[in-house]
Parts: sequence; structure tokens; C-alpha cells
Amino acid sequence: MSGSHAPEDDDGVLAVLALLAEEAPPSRFEALLQRARRDPADPAELARVERAVQLARDVHASLDRRQQREAGFAALVDTARDLTFPYDLDTLLSVITRRVRLLLHFDMTYVALGDGENDMVIHTSEGSTTALNTGLRVKGGSGLGHQALVSGAPLWTADYLNDDSITHADSIDAVVEAEGLHALMAVPLRCGDTAVGVLYGADRKVRHYTPDEIGLICSLADLAAVAIEKTGLLQQARTHVAELELDGFRTRSSLARLEQLGEACSRIMSLLVAGADLTSVAKAAGDALDGTLQMRDPAGRILAAGGEIPDLDEEAVARAVLAAHAQRGPVEADARTWVTPVIAGTEDLGVLVLRPVAQLVGQDSWLLQITAQAFAVHLLMQRSAAVAEGPVRDELLDELLAAPASTHPPHQTAQRARRLDIDLDQQHVVVVARPEGGEQGRAVVWASSYAYRMSGLKTVQSGCIVLLLPATDASAAARAVADELSPLLGHPVSVGAAGPDWGAASITRMYREAMRCLDALTALGGAGCAASAQDLGFLGLLLSDDYDVDGFVNSAIGPVLDYDADRLTELTRTLEAYFASGSSPTNAAEALHVHPNTVSRRLERITELLGADWQKPGQALEVQLALRLLRAQGVLRDRRGQGGSRHTDEGQ
Repeated sequence: MSGSHAPEDDDGVLAVLALLAEEAPPSRFEALLQRARRDPADPAELARVERAVQLARDVHASLDRRQQREAGFAALVDTARDLTFPYDLDTLLSVITRRVRLLLHFDMTYVALGDGENDMVIHTSEGSTTALNTGLRVKGGSGLGHQALVSGAPLWTADYLNDDSITHADSIDAVVEAEGLHALMAVPLRCGDTAVGVLYGADRKVRHYTPDEIGLICSLADLAAVAIEKTGLLQQARTHVAELELDGFRTRSSLARLEQLGEACSRIMSLLVAGADLTSVAKAAGDALDGTLQMRDPAGRILAAGGEIPDLDEEAVARAVLAAHAQRGPVEADARTWVTPVIAGTEDLGVLVLRPVAQLVGQDSWLLQITAQAFAVHLLMQRSAAVAEGPVRDELLDELLAAPASTHPPHQTAQRARRLDIDLDQQHVVVVARPEGGEQGRAVVWASSYAYRMSGLKTVQSGCIVLLLPATDASAAARAVADELSPLLGHPVSVGAAGPDWGAASITRMYREAMRCLDALTALGGAGCAASAQDLGFLGLLLSDDYDVDGFVNSAIGPVLDYDADRLTELTRTLEAYFASGSSPTNAAEALHVHPNTVSRRLERITELLGADWQKPGQALEVQLALRLLRAQGVLRDRRGQGGSRHTDEGQ
């Protein structure tokens, strides 16, 4: 036979070697062995062939293991390279579980990480058939993973549910059963001395893992632990970088805002130095704070405003004012409004109310405080100017109160008043205030500032502060003085007022009337109250110099008189009959010759016009006095008319 011989033609052992050299598959060795057994010519030769085939099998197995290890090492290198990429944690865990499943031919792989306590949470799963695995919390002390963490070495079982050496937990067993798992391996993920979690591999059949497989998954677990640790550090670094970038942005924004606030503060101070009024300062401060700003006095009245604040909750503002003075700084009245005190030392000069377009941030509250200090400086400057001009202004008011004994002609007095920005030709009221305790000096200083601020005059006579103020409502002016001065002194202040009137000649009369009103308050036990002659009803009529009978009658029963005049009714006549009959509707009906129901309806109408309290003793007395004055006026007019007729007849 020419050429090379086939392995079958050679000696049996040589044939095995030839097949081995050709890297023939195991089936060729089995075929050679079967032929040798069918023709057992030499038992010794058959034994040598069987021994050679067995050795060939071992060589094949060794080569297979070597190839598997080489493939495993190559895959390990590829995995190590993959794990060097900058993944986020979730992506990294997905790469790890996918690689482990492919390399070791698991049916399912998953990773559990510690939650900072004694439990673990399964973060990522590969090959699962249910949604029960991911997110499962593995309680401390239970399951194969915790045992692997405690031992610090990989643990495995060929059949998890039937392995009594494992501490089982119902939640874990339920997932294992739902996934149909049997074999399970748990490898701790350790980076140095720190365990970050557990890597699991599982099969849906009973499987016994080889040492090579266990070694490979341990190597993969070590790489995974380092990658997880690196990813965590990288995420921390990214977080720190992001925080640093954010801090840098905030710092740049704060610097820019500080520059803006500095410029705004300079504008406000420039306005103060230039002598601008409070309204101009409030407008500039409101523009700087991107909102509407109001300056209010201690009584809550608006002294200056950069605009109107709609839907302002005054009760919330009042509560915030108390908190702002207690904290000596800005306080939120509500989600849209801020309040800050205007103070000089311990003295309350008022508050600022701000409605910003957007919420105050950063240094905005600082500018609000600076603005409050600017307003305080402005008010103190006004007070200083008022004190400096005080003697001149006091002298003018003293002369006006002393008229007509004043030696200065009226036109000279008017000129002096105009030089002090006082227009005596407009309506004024006179307010007399008497502090009921405390030092008078502080009240006098306040009065100088208040008169200057209100474009009025102030003086002190007989221990009382006298103010001449431009106003049209004496009662309101009296209450305003009491509301602001009494909290400042910490003691009650009795205030009487009179007016309004105009012209220098009326000031003396208003002063005497205001003093009588103040004396009447004291006599009536009303010390610490504020009122005008009009507030005292018929007592004010008696105290008044001009005896304004028509004004008193109109204030007492004016609505009834107007109703009768407009509708030609007899409510006034019904009132007279009602009081004349001892407040009896039945007797009044007899006197009027009408049905009692008619009187009742008329009394109901009178109640609508005069208010529910018109039958109470105080108001009833004023109503009866007004009715008598009205009747007396009518009689006097009739008599004057008759006397004039007789005089005319006699003349003819």
C-alpha cells in the first residue's frame, strides 16, 4: 500500500498516537477501541489499546480544561477591559451580570449591594423571568449571600431549596421558587477589607460547580468589586465637581448681585444726601429690590410708597411687625410680603413693607435692612432739621395762638408761615396732647419731628403739646397723634382736637375749643383717650365757640330728615311722638292717629337709618336734644317771619 498508512492499519497503540497527533475527536478513539474489542487476537494488545485510549481521553480532557482556562482568562481580560470604561453604577452592574452569565453559562445572575445597614438590596438581574428579583431586600443573617459575606469566601449549593444548611427566608425562597432555580452560588464582592455586596449565579437545574468555575467567578467578583468601588469614587468626584461648579456659579451670581446691591445702596444714599423725599427713596429701593416698597409709621400709616400693594393681608402684616421688632430684622408676613423694622437704637420709627416680584434670595434681605437704616437716617435728619427750626416754628405758633394780641400784621405772619412751608389759607386742625406720665422732653422731640413731617407747627403751652396740622378731620388727627405718641412714651396720652378751619384768625378759637375738649375728656374720666368736639355729641355743642346747632342736628338725625324730605314721610314726627309717649309705640300711634303697625314699620325704618343703638340712653338723649333744637329753630323762624310782616304793615 503506497503512501502513508491509515491509523487503522498500524499497531493499535500507534494508531491511538496517530489519532491524538491529528487532534481527532473522541468518537474516533471510541471507534478504534470498538474494533480492537471485536477482534481480540492478542489480549495483551487489547489491554495496551484500552490503556492508550484512556490516556488519550485524559489528554483530551486536559487539553479541554486548558482551553477552557485560556478562554476564561481571555474573557477575564476582556471583562477587565470593559470594566475600565466610565460607566454609571447601574450600567456597570448590568455589564457584570451579563458577562458572568455568558462566561459561566448561568441561567441567571444578579448583584446585591449593602444598604448601609445589615440588609442588602438586589440592584441588577440578568436572565430573570419575573419582576420579583430586582429590588428585593435580603434581610441580614438569611440567605446564601449573607453566609458568604460572613465567611469571606464563595459558597454554593447544588439545590438551594432542599439544602438545610442554609438559613432560609420566606421572601428569598418565594423568588427562588418563582424563578425555578436550583443551583446557586454566592461570591462576596470585596475591595480590600470592605465588602460592597454579593455576586450571585444560579441555574434552573441541579448543578455541581467545578473548581475552575469557582476560581473564574471569584476573579470576576474581584474585578467587579474594584470596578464598583471605582465607579462609586468617580460618581463622588463628579458630584463634588458639580457641587463646585454650582458653588462657583452661586459665587459669581452673588458677586454680581452684591455689585447691583452696592450700586442700589449708593443711589439710595445719594438721594438722602441730595435731600430727596421719602417717596423718592421708597421708589428707588423698590426698584433695586424688584418690588413695591412702603414706609409706615409706628401706627401703621403709610408715610411713603413706591406704589400700591394689592391684596395685602393687614393682619399678617401686623403680626409680622411684632416679630420683626423682636428679631430686629426682616420677617416674612406671608409667602409674598416682607416686613422689616425701621429703628434707631431702641426707638421705633416704623416699618418697611415690601412686596417683591420674586422671592428674596441671597443678599436681598441685606439690602432691605440697609434701606430700613437709610429711612431711619432720613427720619432722624428730618427730626434734626425740625429741632433746628423748632424755636422759629414754635415762636410762630405761639404768636398765632396769642392773636389778636400779636403785634405783627397779618401779611407779615402769612409771609413767615410761607417761609416755613405753612399755608394758613388751607384747612387746618388744632390738636392738643397731654402725656399722662413719662418725661415730657421725649414727647416734645417727637412733636417737633411729627409737625415737620406733616408740614405743620408745634409748640408747648401749659404742659401740653399743641399742634397745628393741615387736615380736614379733627377726630382722625387726634387719633393719629395718640396712636403714634402713646407707644413711643409707653404711657397713655390724652388728646383733644378742634377744626377744621382756615385762616390765622381761626387758630385761637380752635385752640380754646381743643383745650375745652381735653378738659371735658378728663372730667368724664376719659384720660388717655382722643376725641374732638364733634365726637362728644351734645357736649361738643356746648364746648364749641360757634355753637354749630345745624351740624349737631344733622349728625344726630340727619338721615331721618333727608328721608322725610326725599319721600315726604313723617319719620321725624313719629320720633317726636314716640319719645313724648314714653317710648310706647301704642301711645305714639294714638297721638298720631295711625295704626300701631304703622308706627312699628316707621321705627324699623328709623333703625335702618340711625343704626341699632339709637334707642340706647346716650344716643337717645342726643336724638331727643336734636329734635328739640329742630323744633326751637322752627318756632324762631316762624316768629321772625311774623315780626317782619307786622313791621311791613306798620310801615305801610
